[in-house]
Amino acid sequence: MSDRSAGFAPSRVTAVLGPTNTGKTHLAVERMLGHASGMIGLPLRLLAREIYERIVRQRGAAAVALITGEEKIVPPRPHFFVCTVEAMPLERTVEFLAIDEIQLVADPERGHVFTQRLLHARGRFETMFLGAGTMEPLIRRLVPDVEIVTRDRLSTLSYAGSKKLTRLPRRSAIVAFSTERVYAIAELIRRQRGGAAVVMGSLSPRTRNAQVALYQSGEVDFLVATDAIGMGLNMDVDHVAFAGLRKFDGSRTRWLHAHEIGQIAGRAGRHLRDGTFGVTAEAEDLDIDLVEQVVEHRFDPVPTAEWRNARLDFDTLPDLLRSLTVTPGVGGLTLTGEALDETLLRRLVKDEEIARIGRSRGAVMRLWEACQLPDFQKTTLDEHARLAKDVFHALTGKRGRLTDDWMGPRFAFVDRDDGQIDQLSARLSAVRTLSYIANRPDWVHDAQAWRDKTRALEDRLSDVLHERLTARFVDRRTTALMRALNVRDDTFAGVADDGEVTVEGQVVGQLEGVRFQMEKGASALEDRTLRQAAVRAVTPEINRRLGRLAAETDEAFAVTPDGAVLWRGVLTAQIQASPAGADPFSPHVRLLGELGPTPARERAQRRIEAWLAGEAGRALRDLRRLRQAVESGSLKGLPRGVAFRLIEAGGLIDRRDVERDLAALSQVERRTLKSFAIRVGVHSVWLPGLQKPRARHFAQAFVAAPLIPATPDLIPTPTEAPSPRLLSAHGLRQAGRWLAPVETLEKMAELRAANHGRLSDAALADLGWTADQAKQVIAALKTERARMPDKPGAAPRPQKDSPFAALAALNAPPPARPRRRRSKKRPPAEGQSKAAL
Repeated sequence: MSDRSAGFAPSRVTAVLGPTNTGKTHLAVERMLGHASGMIGLPLRLLAREIYERIVRQRGAAAVALITGEEKIVPPRPHFFVCTVEAMPLERTVEFLAIDEIQLVADPERGHVFTQRLLHARGRFETMFLGAGTMEPLIRRLVPDVEIVTRDRLSTLSYAGSKKLTRLPRRSAIVAFSTERVYAIAELIRRQRGGAAVVMGSLSPRTRNAQVALYQSGEVDFLVATDAIGMGLNMDVDHVAFAGLRKFDGSRTRWLHAHEIGQIAGRAGRHLRDGTFGVTAEAEDLDIDLVEQVVEHRFDPVPTAEWRNARLDFDTLPDLLRSLTVTPGVGGLTLTGEALDETLLRRLVKDEEIARIGRSRGAVMRLWEACQLPDFQKTTLDEHARLAKDVFHALTGKRGRLTDDWMGPRFAFVDRDDGQIDQLSARLSAVRTLSYIANRPDWVHDAQAWRDKTRALEDRLSDVLHERLTARFVDRRTTALMRALNVRDDTFAGVADDGEVTVEGQVVGQLEGVRFQMEKGASALEDRTLRQAAVRAVTPEINRRLGRLAAETDEAFAVTPDGAVLWRGVLTAQIQASPAGADPFSPHVRLLGELGPTPARERAQRRIEAWLAGEAGRALRDLRRLRQAVESGSLKGLPRGVAFRLIEAGGLIDRRDVERDLAALSQVERRTLKSFAIRVGVHSVWLPGLQKPRARHFAQAFVAAPLIPATPDLIPTPTEAPSPRLLSAHGLRQAGRWLAPVETLEKMAELRAANHGRLSDAALADLGWTADQAKQVIAALKTERARMPDKPGAAPRPQKDSPFAALAALNAPPPARPRRRRSKKRPPAEGQSKAAL
């Protein structure tokens, strides 16, 4: 299909231009149905589906085909084709052809496709371009024989200013520019006004139509949508409210242009019914000059159309790349920026394997086809490039098709309908990719079967997504939100006996003790709003609870080994422990939660700390008594040093550390230590009272370290050596590679003493140790010479090779010279002469 003559009279080319609600699309459909055959190209798959269903109702399914990138419904002999602009089968000849929203020739991403249709797509008898009045100068320049028909808006559009969400009129559409924002606003509308339908360009036609049906039927009075509603989607909207005036256009976040605001605002008012537009939520009020432009439909004309060479050279990869950079050479056209398909191509040609395969014209064409695979899933460029590369390898492989082994796993991965809205939307996007591939008949083996499968899966997921959207956004539970989007202030809230917090009957969180756990919102905006509503509900109750906590008796509190402080069985505070061990007699806690006045929270915190200090005196009574004796000075001399070491370590020390002090103790001093319940064992010195379960659990709460399981067996020493306080809190001693209970080590010493320093097999079995373990433990507990006490009456001997040994050697007197001993003369034997001697 082109503008070249085929023996018939030249095609009549008409441009029907004007603002929204002028009936342009309706006119084109009626004109098409007046011909024997026709084709219309539309900017959105959603709109194409809407027009297709309208024509099916008038002419029957056998007369009309639907062709989009992801969906093809083509009866045997269709008369009319409803398509997206990119998917139009221009090789077919039809009497009538129309392109809707022709002003998209200026779109940086898709504009070159619309420009190609403007320049070359023609019906045999009639061609019609539909769009905004801003296109008139450019169309006259590019299509000299065009007939311009302008149409006035059927109703009046006026500006209503800024309104709160609670003051928006019924039959309003709220427009946002991100999925997260759409969902957050829809949730607020649901809580405030009973429900909202959701329409976005990323929705499947089936889901979108079901959502629109909710709105059109009057079941809900509000519609929350993206700017997709500006592309000819016709609904009974009386008011359009902008929840924002900035959008991300694929490369940056920018302010909306005046003509974009006019396109969206123009959805308000249907046929002869007037419409209004305005702003809501966080959107700033519109400038008066901008309002006048929108109301009077006065916008700057479109200066140029995006253009890309349609006659590509597929001889070689360099030729293809070169043909993509050809400039138009015609006024009114500008070379478009690098689109996704060209970006993928330039990336893939750098791959040596692809460059090797792509030496033939057919392979180059296949590579370009693979690069034109749309990124429905909005993945990263690298991930999308890998997908395109996989497709190219399959198309240029031995079979020349994507086989069931390629399609099957990808289909199975998305063939499930569980999950939430975001997960279902992601699967639908993946199905759109598979549908696009299946609708390429020369790409897939048994393409029709895969088209049927993907369409059935899309329908099923679409129905489930519609159910999820309805359950989430069309529920007449009233609001639990109060401020962010200007909700009302007369909210009824309360706290149940079980701590459940409700706002107007909606559960918004759980109050446990003085800590409020808020339900997670769908977005940051909803979280902020939900928090304000919940705070209003729970703050009075938290104030009352803080007062009761500050006046509680000791029986209401408890502490767990991990440092959690319970108030009437509910977690309320956390001990501020440290790896080296915090002081249990001067405890500090962090009160959980953050609600409530500061003075009340401080009183509650001081009450918990006072209880912990008292509990420390009761659970660690022996340690507290020993500490008081040291601090008061009543314990003096060597016992004071031993006691100080015990206090610092938490009640358990290695005997070798105080061996010299113990050896020097007098009988009176030994009785003094015994009076403080200090036990001196073979290998340890400790306070047995601190090894009771209550004392251990309490002491463990002040050490910020993982709890060590309680067991009589040997425990491997952790990589990071445990602190003395941690060992004391668990009643453990470190013996080389092993941690052993202090009582077990003393038992081992008794068994060795009873068997002349050896451990029998029965003793090892009683201890639960192996021979190797026992050997390692005994070796680790051996006392070094430097730590042994000196023998009574003997001078202290310094440790070998120590500085003290060297000093002693210097001060030692020189050794005495040995005296030579003279041998005594023996008398001669009887009868022996002197001469003989």
